Amino acid sequence: MITKDNMLTSISKEIEQEFGKPGTPERAKFDEEAYAFYTGQLLSDARKEAKVTQAELARRLHATRSYIARVERGDIMPSAAMFYNMISALGLRIEIVKPVATI
Repeated sequence: MITKDNMLTSISKEIEQEFGKPGTPERAKFDEEAYAFYTGQLLSDARKEAKVTQAELARRLHATRSYIARVERGDIMPSAAMFYNMISALGLRIEIVKPVATI
């Protein structure tokens, strides 16, 4: 990130100044909201790529369209089970892999 003085600065330091250090309640709230937003964007993009409406996804999941909209906006975070169900309903799968060790 470049500041107004054209100096490089760490985004981590900026986040820490704005939302607190990792482990603080303020930072935990920020992280939770950021993950909800990211999850919503990921699901919205996947749904649109699959050419599925919110109403159709809701029908497949026995949920409401407003629930899908709230998840996609990042207002709420779906449970792990619902997240997996959403991914599956969109014809996708999740793969969990160990990162490659770095030397």
